[in-house]
Order: sequence, then structure tokens, then C-alpha cells
Amino acid sequence: MAAVEHWIGNPVSRALLRFVACHDECGDRLSNAIDQYLGMDGEVCWKCRLAGKLVGYTLDKSSRIFGVSSEEIKKGLAEPVFKRGLMNVLNGISRYGITRPQIINAPFLVVWDFTHRCNLACRHCYQNAQAALPDELDTTEAKDLIRELAGAGVVVIAFSGGEPLMRKDFFEVAACAKDYGMYVALASNGTLITPGVARRLKEAGIDYVEVSIDGKDAASHDTMRGIDGAFERSVAGIRHCVEEGLYTCIATTVTRDNYDEVPAIHELAQELKVTRLICFNFIPTGRGVEMAEKDVTPCQREELLRFILSRNGPGRFPEVLSTAPQLARVAIQGKDPEGVPVGHFHLGAGLSGKTRMLADFIGGCGAGRLYCSIEPQGNVQPCVFMPITVGNVREEPFLAIWHNAGVLRQLRDRELLTGSCGSCENKYICGGCRARAWSYFHDLTRPDPGCIRNAAIWDEIEREASHTRAWTTPWLWASPSGAGETYLQWEGESAAVTPQSGSAPAPAAASAKTK
Repeated sequence: MAAVEHWIGNPVSRALLRFVACHDECGDRLSNAIDQYLGMDGEVCWKCRLAGKLVGYTLDKSSRIFGVSSEEIKKGLAEPVFKRGLMNVLNGISRYGITRPQIINAPFLVVWDFTHRCNLACRHCYQNAQAALPDELDTTEAKDLIRELAGAGVVVIAFSGGEPLMRKDFFEVAACAKDYGMYVALASNGTLITPGVARRLKEAGIDYVEVSIDGKDAASHDTMRGIDGAFERSVAGIRHCVEEGLYTCIATTVTRDNYDEVPAIHELAQELKVTRLICFNFIPTGRGVEMAEKDVTPCQREELLRFILSRNGPGRFPEVLSTAPQLARVAIQGKDPEGVPVGHFHLGAGLSGKTRMLADFIGGCGAGRLYCSIEPQGNVQPCVFMPITVGNVREEPFLAIWHNAGVLRQLRDRELLTGSCGSCENKYICGGCRARAWSYFHDLTRPDPGCIRNAAIWDEIEREASHTRAWTTPWLWASPSGAGETYLQWEGESAAVTPQSGSAPAPAAASAKTK
């Protein structure tokens, strides 16, 4: 990492990168430079041609460092999504320099809770979704937002909810995102995916469909989802997506109720021939506060992550991942031959031993750094599991929120972490789940109590809960009148905290006040 920092992060290299990463009469100079590197002919000025030489030198040197051929890089850059991602990283380095973990110019991924409306009543829903909100972005506003996100350099837009398929304009807005060259994902409960809907998803160019399955059978899944018959309809939806050739993933939120069922869910994923199974961290937020006692213990999570790693390998399907940032640390400790999994993908073992360096660069928890969420009414949050409003796209440009919000800047600085997360040698590749720290302590810098290295903290939480029954006592952090918003303070700035049906109580030291 030091060699990369010296090479790209020095003042001269950053000045050259700023020269490349700008707009002029030819348009986006960085985009034109990459096209020049790929040998595409185009009427561009001498500055763009020079930028092409600089980009070519940079990418060729990168190929030698990481043991990837120039031909492979060029093949990847021919794909619009890959090119968009590289431009995002280079623009981020131009603006912020080389950082550990890296700060980028715009989020790679925006999860857009497209609507609050849902046809299920899931016990763990972070949205507490049911009916549509009265002030959700309309179709025109939605397409304007897509245009803005694409212009900012966002690589992936994931439509979530609620149930996004319940909005009549879903296909129109999703097609708009595809037209702008974005990777388009859908997170659905699957119950509305008939053969015809799956066909429309394929025709619309949806790149990725993620369907939630929270039990090995109807008895456990339907209990979690709150509606009888949900399991059969969700499984049918998965089958329809697979039959249409869509990249299909099963998403399982792991709690104490289904922890022992994960191997059986993996077998179900194999039977359904999905491409991926991803195990989500359960975060007690939204409706999930009412079942906070169902969060798995640090020991259970550690065993789960080892199980996940054991199920990956050459020719083995489905790929199995987890949103728990500790997965990268467990892989490194176990010298996982498949490389280091970070977030939603693996850094392959073929990267000539450079996976640890790249893991430092990508950096585990990406809340507010690699990704953010947007609520149905336009509120921007660091993460779907972190109900802190840092701005609204109706009121200010998205990139202004992304670059300037104090809460997001705090999340990007691992030196601010406290306790064992702050002193951990893996804080750059992991950093702990910041949403979990917020959920339990209302302090973004506190240790993640779900990590095995914080087992003592978890034990204290459980002891306190057994004395106070806090697991089952809803907490509404609101104004003295019982309504309103709470505000998180950060260096003189305020960020609205969305009121919820409950949460873990804030310690006295939490830097927050009620408006």
C-alpha cells in the first residue's frame, strides 16, 4: 500500500490526476482519456490526448503491480460499468488523495428505498414499511434523481423498499437508470415476480435480482415475513428469475431464529440454482427493534462467517457472502485460498498476493464512504440501517450532500474509531459495522458489539438487558412532546435522526440533542 500511496498519492501525481479529471470543451476529459487508452478514435483536443497517455501509463503500471494484464484491464474498461467505477475511483483520488480505506468521488452503490409501500409485514424490516408515504418522489422527480446520480458517477443503483415492484412506475424509472449506463439491481421479497414480471425484468435490462428468504421452509420464513404463503410465492419468484437467465441472489437476514437453518437455506439456494447467497447482518432498527433479542451473538457470527467461507471455491455455486465487515478479517486469519471477500464481492486469489492491500483500500464497512441510501421522500442516509438524515435531494444537490455532510466525513475517518475497533489491526479492512454501533450506542465511533473481539461488550449488553428488560422495551428518541426529530451533533453541524418505533437507548455520553 505504501508503494501505491507514494506513486499515486504524491503531490505531482495528484496534480496530474486533477489535470486529467476535469471537464473542458471536449466534455469529460477523464472519459475521453480512457477512450484514448482503449484506442478509440475521436475528435479531441491535445489535452485529452495527453490525458490518455497519462491514464495509459497509470493503468499499465497498475497492471504490473497487481499482476493483471493490460489486455484484461482494457477488456474490463470496454464495459460501461467498469469504466464508470474506475472514473469514480480516480476522481476520488484526485479530490481526496490515497486514503485508507479509500474515499471515492461518489458512492459506488446507492440503495434507493423506492417506496414505503409493502405487501408483507416483516418483523425485522428496517423501514417499518407498510403504506406509501404521502410525499414520495414522483416519477418526474425519480427520473431527475437518476439523471443526477448518473452524472455524479454512481455505478450501481439498487431499488429497494418497501417492495419496489408495488410502484407502477418501477420499470419506467429502472429503464431510465439503465439508459444512463448504470448497473441496476432490484431487492424484492419476490412474491410479485410472476413469469411475466421476470420477463419484463429481463427485457428492462435489470442486472441483478435479490430475493429475501429468511427460513428453510414456509413455517420459519412466513413467521418472519408476517404473511402466510409468502415462502411459496418468493421461491416461485426466484425460479422465474433463474429461468429468465437473470443474475439471481437469495438474501437471508440471520437471527437466532434461523441461525441453525443457514446450511439448509444454502442447500435451497443450490437447488434453485441461484448465483449467490448473501447473509445480511441483522441490525435492530425500524421494526427490528422489537426483536433486538434475536441478534446473534459474536460467537455465532464468527461461526457463521467461517461456514460462509467454507462454502466458496472453484466451481462451487452459489457464491456465498455476508454484509458483516468481519468476513474479510476471518478470511485473512484463515488464509482463505479464494482471496478476501469485501462487501458484495471477492478479491480473487489470482491477484498475486495483493488482496490484503486491496482490502485496505476497499475497507470493510462502506456506510457513507462507498455507499449510501436514499429514502422514498428523498432523504439521504449513510446506510439503510442507519436512520440519520444528512440531507434531502429535493433541497440540495446530491454530490454536495455526499462531499459535505459531517456525519459522512466522520464515517470515512477510521482514526476516529474508539475502543477495540479503534485499536484493531484490521480496522482498515473491517472497521466494524457502524450501523450496529449506532443501533446499540447511538455513537458512530463505538466498537461493533457483534464482533468476537468485542464479546465482553456484548456480554455486558446482555447482562444489562436481563436486568432492565431493555431488549423488549421500545425506545422513541423524540422531542419532549413525544414527536419530532433528534439531531446528531458533529463539529457544529446537525443531522436529523429519523424517529423510529424503538431503538437501543443512547448512553449519556452520546453527542446528540433533541430539537
